[in-house]
Amino acid sequence: MSRANPPVQLGSAATRDIPFMQVAREHVKLGWKDGRSFSLHWDRSVKLVRDVIGLLFTNRWLIWALAKREMADRYAGQIFGILWVIGHPLILIGIYIFVFAYVFKLRLGGTVDLPLDYPVYILSGLVSWMTFQDVANKSCTAVTGKANLVKQVVFPIEVLPVHPVIPSCISQLIGCAVVMVYVIAAHGGLPWTYVFLPVVVLLQVLFMIGISLLLSSVSVFFRDLKDIVAVANLIVLYATPIFYLPEWAPEPVRVLLHLNPFSHMLWCYQDVLYFGRFEHVASWLIFAGMAVAAFCAGAVVFRRLKPYFAEAL
Repeated sequence: MSRANPPVQLGSAATRDIPFMQVAREHVKLGWKDGRSFSLHWDRSVKLVRDVIGLLFTNRWLIWALAKREMADRYAGQIFGILWVIGHPLILIGIYIFVFAYVFKLRLGGTVDLPLDYPVYILSGLVSWMTFQDVANKSCTAVTGKANLVKQVVFPIEVLPVHPVIPSCISQLIGCAVVMVYVIAAHGGLPWTYVFLPVVVLLQVLFMIGISLLLSSVSVFFRDLKDIVAVANLIVLYATPIFYLPEWAPEPVRVLLHLNPFSHMLWCYQDVLYFGRFEHVASWLIFAGMAVAAFCAGAVVFRRLKPYFAEAL
């Protein structure tokens, strides 16, 4: 009678030869048998989240130093150098506005319901989405690309998925400044809701840190994730009402827009930058819950998988 194969241990050499999900299932089964369940128990999860918050706060200057180094390395040896931090978002914004506002000649605005013009409508959602997309793409290689640091015993590897958020946010702040200048020039002033811009930006930063922690940890074991995320980003770009009003979509698609979590992030920005009123009150509550949930989930998953990083890299 043949002997049954022993359960596969997550982080063992065998994990490099089989899919990540199969390893995860085996580990979950083993956890239930010996009392080390991989399920997220409330008390344990709260402690893990507190530990991550404390570690990130303690190493905040290290995060800032790594962010500055990344920006310096990215543009090292180039003629325009750091000016590309401004150039990249401005060029992309210009292309999208030209295509949708001038080539397709889409027009809206000038009414009580839609107070500003179409370029502002595009920018109010596009700027935040470009930032999230950049962070999501970078997070997939945040840990795998720094294997030498991961294998150092004393290095706080939790900072690796977090520091790319800073350069991306700098580009977003530049994009928001462009929106503000355009609105002042085209419409003579800013809506009062712009005072809530720091609030929605902070929620997005919390959301992006959580997603980055989650994607970076899973990518260690599932290297295809970076390509899946790249394709998903392209799909979500057109599956959220950035370039069109929800009312323009067919009824079945409109339902999907409300089920899309990124639509709620977009609507919060549109309330602040475009509508000048709280048009989507429920989206603020949903997005705030999403941000907290994403951060907690990312922190817990990262800390659970962290002990196996060194062997998997």
